[in-house]
Amino acid sequence: MHKKLYSAFYKNAEIKLHYYEIKNDLQPIVMIHAQGVDSTSYANVFKALSKKYHVYAVDCYGHGKSLHDAEKYNIKDISEAISQFIREVVKDKVVLVGHSSGGLIAAYIAATTELCSKLYLEDPPFFASQGERRFQTFNYVDLSTICHRFNNQLDEKDFVLYYFSNQYAWNFFPEKSREKIKEKLTAAAKRYREKHPDKNLKVPFWPKAALSGFCGMNDYDPLFGEAFYCDSFHSDIPHKEILRNIQCETVFMKAKTNKNDDGLLLAALDEEDLEQVLQLNPNCSSVRFDCGHGIHIEKEKEFLRVLILQKSLQRK
Repeated sequence: MHKKLYSAFYKNAEIKLHYYEIKNDLQPIVMIHAQGVDSTSYANVFKALSKKYHVYAVDCYGHGKSLHDAEKYNIKDISEAISQFIREVVKDKVVLVGHSSGGLIAAYIAATTELCSKLYLEDPPFFASQGERRFQTFNYVDLSTICHRFNNQLDEKDFVLYYFSNQYAWNFFPEKSREKIKEKLTAAAKRYREKHPDKNLKVPFWPKAALSGFCGMNDYDPLFGEAFYCDSFHSDIPHKEILRNIQCETVFMKAKTNKNDDGLLLAALDEEDLEQVLQLNPNCSSVRFDCGHGIHIEKEKEFLRVLILQKSLQRK
């Protein structure tokens, strides 16, 4: 990790947020990670971004070293805490970057405050993750449902291992060899967890992009996933309302849209959802990436080009 990266806490009577910071006199950027990982998910881009920005990366509630309180695992409470952090710690308007669920949070902050000068949304699940639509999404059949099952069993205590052994990704393996491969790799994951319980999971032959989803999962509260399972995360706030109220310039980074033969959305949102985002927010433009959901991991250079190049163009 970057040698000038500082770890700190913002606390008041009701808020406890852990964050990382790279200090300088440049424009502040606040980065909000996806569900299941923590703010170190963005560590691969910290150094490059620090040449153009004063970097802040915040752990959301239920993740990392921030507050773990299931009653606050919703878009409203998390957004209000990060908004207060910006007012009292950053003390300036910020560029906001949010990945996946972090993008929903960043959008809500931009819609409800004047703290955001520019908004970058990295493949957030607008519309698809809310209401009955969620039942036909990868997140629901994968992380949300696995969290729900973990929370309702007593045998397994290690959520990281439980998630690895139960993830939907096993369905992508050939049916004839699936169980054999699963048994072998789950055993490897278990050995690694026993030897390195405090480290991010590593499994031989498992793709780097897939392992990035375990970055910080040691400190993830599965009750956060429960909030997406039962749809309480959104606080009954329609995504349309959030998007209509965003006034600042917005860039939507869209990953590939994939569906399986049963119509399960193997992506954050589909093309119709993106079109609706652009219609509701006239200040929004989109950039497409030929990769999966973790754009900043899979397409690091292209991701940085959007954040840094667009900033330099804005200065001219």
